[in-house]
Amino acid sequence: MEFSRSDEQEAFLTPVRAFAVDRVAPRAAEIDVTGTFPRDLVREAAALGLTGMTLPTSAGGAGQSYATYAAMIELVSAASATVAVILSVNNSLVAEPLYEFGTDVQKDTWLRRLATGEALGSFALSEAQAGSDAGNQQTSARLDDQGYVLSGRKVWVANADVADVAIVFATTQPGARGRGISAFLVPLDRPGITRVPSPDSLGVRGLGCMDLHFNDVRVDTGALLGESGRGFRIAMRALEGGRVAIAAQALGVGQAALEEAIAYARDRQAFGQPIGNFQAIQFQLADIATDLEAARMLTWSAADARDRAPRATLEASMAKLQASEAAHRAADRAMQILASQGYRRGSKLFWPARST
Repeated sequence: MEFSRSDEQEAFLTPVRAFAVDRVAPRAAEIDVTGTFPRDLVREAAALGLTGMTLPTSAGGAGQSYATYAAMIELVSAASATVAVILSVNNSLVAEPLYEFGTDVQKDTWLRRLATGEALGSFALSEAQAGSDAGNQQTSARLDDQGYVLSGRKVWVANADVADVAIVFATTQPGARGRGISAFLVPLDRPGITRVPSPDSLGVRGLGCMDLHFNDVRVDTGALLGESGRGFRIAMRALEGGRVAIAAQALGVGQAALEEAIAYARDRQAFGQPIGNFQAIQFQLADIATDLEAARMLTWSAADARDRAPRATLEASMAKLQASEAAHRAADRAMQILASQGYRRGSKLFWPARST
């Protein structure tokens, strides 16, 4: 596996770095405080090709590898995890499964619009009793002579505040759990769909999270994504890519914490010298950097596997676990280094961050 980047990859990522530093980072605190969905930043990201990164250019995408996609998510996450998650949902959880499992009509209708940012997608899987137990779907899709009728409630649907279309998972064979779930591509302007704001979250605010209520929502049989009863497989395939993106997101968050801690350690004076001169601080910074670099190797390996192998479930899951925990440890140690400065909203973010 080759970790060095080609000139083409670097050329693609150069404006992404500038976008993250110059446009996203200055808005991060505002997004977090207000919880407002950053529509304008998403449009700017789309203009850079970041809403359909791994899709072929023939479908309106950027035609980039998963490794480049992961690097983009890390760079944007270091500026704002919220913006990065919005992009990862549209990429990994909507556009990619549509490209892999969609019909020609579905692709013609939605794929290019999603890839170019003209439309935004959301992924409606979670329910009040179906989170980690995703097979426990209570939302139902009943088939009659006019198509399917969807009824139920989805929770914590990112992007749903402004999304144009959603992949909705529902049981078509009650009692069959994962073997009886189907996926549907549903325009969110259908009669019977109600968007209800999700409870306010403690972090990553501004995702446009909504609970989606489906009250006898009618869709024709052409809304079925993939085969009937194979929706769970589609969800797991989409989440495999999503796990790589979450790992990259965690790396960005952890790297931002490390950069802030390093800058503060160089600037903060104690006992007549920068606190970074003390081994107690140096050891913590070294631990953070080593932890993140190990997670980065797993993430790049998972991204490479996603590009090369039919399945990358193990690699993606390991990367997500390690990177998420490394980011948590990085944030915790960075807060200790910053002391009281780290225990407040609006802690200054020291940019530019490290190149990935």
